[in-house]
Amino acid sequence: MGACRRSSVWDSYGDAMKAIVVVGTQWGDEGKGKVVDYLSKGASAVARYQGGNNAGHTVVVHGKKYKLHFIPSGVVRGKLCVLGNGMAIEPRALLGEISMLEKAGLNPKLVIDWKAHVITQEELDEDSKDSKIGTTKKGIGPCYRDKVARRGLRIIDLLDRKKLEKKTRLWKEYYEAGKKLEKYFGDASLRLQQLGSVLIEGAQGTMLDIDHGTYPFVTSSNTVAGGACTGLGIGPKSIKRVVGIAKAYTTRVGNGPFPTELDNAAGKRLRVQGNEYGTTTGRPRRCGWFDAVVVRYAARVSGLTEIALTKLDVLDGFKKVKVCVAYRKGEKVVKEMPPELGGWKPVYIEMPGWESSRVKGYASLPKEAKAYVRKIEQLAGVPVRLVSIGPGREETFRKK
Repeated sequence: MGACRRSSVWDSYGDAMKAIVVVGTQWGDEGKGKVVDYLSKGASAVARYQGGNNAGHTVVVHGKKYKLHFIPSGVVRGKLCVLGNGMAIEPRALLGEISMLEKAGLNPKLVIDWKAHVITQEELDEDSKDSKIGTTKKGIGPCYRDKVARRGLRIIDLLDRKKLEKKTRLWKEYYEAGKKLEKYFGDASLRLQQLGSVLIEGAQGTMLDIDHGTYPFVTSSNTVAGGACTGLGIGPKSIKRVVGIAKAYTTRVGNGPFPTELDNAAGKRLRVQGNEYGTTTGRPRRCGWFDAVVVRYAARVSGLTEIALTKLDVLDGFKKVKVCVAYRKGEKVVKEMPPELGGWKPVYIEMPGWESSRVKGYASLPKEAKAYVRKIEQLAGVPVRLVSIGPGREETFRKK
């Protein structure tokens, strides 16, 4: 009898294209990059379907930190990385990211869909004046606006001098960037259909989705799992699993409502212990307790099949931890997401804390930490399959 082979998350779907989509369940910064790196081991490619360098993913491997903005974190494993048509790309910044990876000893293998849209200098200049929403000022919003107004530039247009001259005063810079990137241009939809197993990542989180988030304090694209179909040109039948990344507490960058925000010592402690500062901007993140209403909502709108729970270790040492199970406004209490979050206050349950979750596997977690994970599963209505207790690749393990 032959030796038993350890099963892979990709094994049960045959030879047809099969995709796992990874989405954020909160306001972004949930640790998607780390989980994508973990899951990408058995994938043929890792693809990104929306957003631009307004997103930041940090991956730590053997103590070495990689800060990524455009390119999926699968690049650290040497995977083919696909930038989909739904993205907004600033070509000069992308070249800088490629150069950074090459200096770190990596050789990025990329496909950039020629239908993705280009962020121009004029769009960057316009976005720099934003003050109400709290954007990253990377030109993303103006780029998507020009896309739907049918006056945008697409990646393939970087090779067309006449079009560039009409669209940006820095057309020579963009043309030169286009010539350097041309070797990566292609049809993302076609390439993905030719591959077997594809890991798909979104940027930001559910509550920043242009339709389903806390409008108008949102990003400019669809961050939920459905955005993967339009942002990469794949059919919904190709998606076999949807993994929702949830931080063991909640954070938010920028303006907008945040029911569980802690403007006190506990909030400051979460920020310090979790190193909660934006990868893209360095801004301190607003911190609060876990919001089960938000994650349950994310499970519904993205059709989550499972949750990867990150940063459980940040709650180490708290004598008590709280979980928001509903919202209250006056005498009214709701357990599902209201049309707007402004004015709603959290309804909490309190659970015992634990000393340390820094262990070798799920079975070794303190009983209080396990009870916390089970409560999240119960409230979200989705099983937790992965638990992360630190930034390193080896600090993520499966929950049996």
